[in-house]
Amino acid sequence: MSLRVTQSMMNSQLLRNVSNNMGRMNNLQNQLSTGMKINKPSDDPVGITFSLRYRSEIDSNDQYTENVDSALSMLQYTDTTIGQAGDIMQRFRELMVLGSNGTNEQTSLDAIKTEVSQLYNQMIEIGNSQFNGKQVFNGEMTGTKPYSAMTLEEAVDPLADPPQLKAYNNASDTGAIKFELAPGMTLATNITGNEVFGNPVSSNSDTSSDNVFQLLHRAYDMLATADQEGLTKLIGQVDTRMNTMLTKRAEIGARINRVEIIENRLKDADINLQTVKSKVEDADIAEVITNLKAEENVYQASLSVGAQLIRPSLVDFLR
Repeated sequence: MSLRVTQSMMNSQLLRNVSNNMGRMNNLQNQLSTGMKINKPSDDPVGITFSLRYRSEIDSNDQYTENVDSALSMLQYTDTTIGQAGDIMQRFRELMVLGSNGTNEQTSLDAIKTEVSQLYNQMIEIGNSQFNGKQVFNGEMTGTKPYSAMTLEEAVDPLADPPQLKAYNNASDTGAIKFELAPGMTLATNITGNEVFGNPVSSNSDTSSDNVFQLLHRAYDMLATADQEGLTKLIGQVDTRMNTMLTKRAEIGARINRVEIIENRLKDADINLQTVKSKVEDADIAEVITNLKAEENVYQASLSVGAQLIRPSLVDFLR
């Protein structure tokens, strides 16, 4: 049985086709204006899942990159600080060699003693160094100074509340500050004060410790009594502590190298993720423009042909 086609059916079909054509044009215009071929999930349901996955990985990679930057800054600051402590120890050793010379008069020894006192104060400043408002050498106790600011001239009062102790009586916190630099991979970025400056001394008469502050204190007392022999023996302990500082600085340097390797790997990963995300999301502008012009031509043609289709009237049929 043949189907009777009416003028109304022709008009409806024309409007439907013109509307579909305009919808395709609108989609292409959205792609052209945004530069993306996926502007809503219905544009590519499969592609949107890959896009979201890549975006999540990029966000994670960005966070790891921020952690790497923070860790690297912390390590570099620690390296610089230990280097400054090493310079003080080198100057301290020079003074010990000079003070152990038996030809020095007491006035010369007193002058050396004054400089040793200043080195002691400066070493405390280094021990209480802060980075971004946090203590560098006090482990996880970043809000508390690890070393007492008492000078060598001030008297110790362990019965005071709180006890007034010297820096060589203080112990730093031993906790490690770790940064997650990759999935499942963490790295400690701090060195504790005990590792750099030596373990605390329980007794002021302890002569076996190579605690930096204790060495400076003992040298100060020896210079006051012109104990050249004691100063000569002290040089060996100073060398031991200097070697320990160099070892810790080398450890920091090794960590810096590792973090830099991780940083480069994260940069490469970011480039790869951005590339694959772009392949899924970004529109081919040349293709979009070509398709848009083709749809515009179809639209114009449909309007022109449609004008001819819907024109017939009763007068046209009577001609």
